[in-house]
Amino acid sequence: MMSLYTKKAPVTVTCHKRLTPYLEQEIKDLGFTVEETFVTGVRLLASVNECIRLNLHLRCASQVLYSLQQFEAFNADDIYRELKSYPWETLLPADGYFSITSNVQNETINNSMFANLRVKDAVIDRMREKTGKRPSTGAELSGAVVHLFWKNEQAEVFIDTSGDSLGRHGYRKIPGKAPMLEGLAAATILATRWDRRSPFINPMCGSGTVAIEAALIATNSRPGLFRENYAFMHLLGYDEKIYLQERGILESQIVDVPGLKIIATDLSPQAVENARKNARAAGVADLITFSVCDFAATPVPAEGGGVVYMNPEYGLRLGEITALEETYSRIGDFMKQRCGGYTGYIFTGNLDLAKKIGLKAKRRIEFYNSTLDCRLLEYELYAGTRDARKLAQE
Repeated sequence: MMSLYTKKAPVTVTCHKRLTPYLEQEIKDLGFTVEETFVTGVRLLASVNECIRLNLHLRCASQVLYSLQQFEAFNADDIYRELKSYPWETLLPADGYFSITSNVQNETINNSMFANLRVKDAVIDRMREKTGKRPSTGAELSGAVVHLFWKNEQAEVFIDTSGDSLGRHGYRKIPGKAPMLEGLAAATILATRWDRRSPFINPMCGSGTVAIEAALIATNSRPGLFRENYAFMHLLGYDEKIYLQERGILESQIVDVPGLKIIATDLSPQAVENARKNARAAGVADLITFSVCDFAATPVPAEGGGVVYMNPEYGLRLGEITALEETYSRIGDFMKQRCGGYTGYIFTGNLDLAKKIGLKAKRRIEFYNSTLDCRLLEYELYAGTRDARKLAQE
């Protein structure tokens, strides 16, 4: 059997809904050709060694799945039969640990756990026959991971080379309340017009995820720098040299951005303290100026040309919504009065509240935050008086 490490096969890189355009661009930037794009990911051809690169580099992905085989399956017995004939002993350590994940839409199955069980039985029965040993299994995604995709009569089995979701970038020690997933925060920043050199202002910074992701994007620091365990490390034939080589590339790609200004503020001293700790864990604490203040008092550098990014609460209960109407109206005032010459962005899951901002959005970019339908609203904030002031000084 040709080594999966060098053999190209269909690879599916999954992501959350609406992140595909940003994921696709990231994959192309790494030099891969995207074969197909769909709602929750992209398909391309790659070897497992190339999957290592994808895992370490991608900001917007969830899993990197390497296809082992496709087949027809009408019921769970077909799944068992097909998978028992696969040479798992060439892939999984006989005394190792593996997990099963699945995405099943088949009318004979009303509980995907049953499909998982049949996959597990097939793998273990095969391993026992061929090696005389039985690997252990469980739900913790800390070892090798086998993934089953089964829709109607079409089944495909993958090695999930990621394990835990890549959407969590691994530096965030203290998530704070209602945190934004790091992969989503990164995608929303990639969706802005920020040039990665001009100021990035993040009032209402919460646990700091958006400001930290901005610093990581500006310096080209990749998520693989913060994570030490991936599912690909638990396969037979894994060569640590390839991983260390890829990780070395990550280190060498980091760029210095002289004079970069990232400013993050929050009214809560605890939130700012947590954000500082998270920024330290991500190695970007010296790139972000944190302070405790009302968002309207956030320092905005006079040079303009940058981005003001806010992610206010959405207010899911009636009492909160009334209080937030005033907040959203004040956000509009802050942007109009203090942020001339910048591009404003507001990420919200409440479009009724967004109307209170009182500015006309130039673009409305669709995202989901978990299951909530959200928008990243873009506002062009004209400099007006600030330009007149500059001319007077000249």
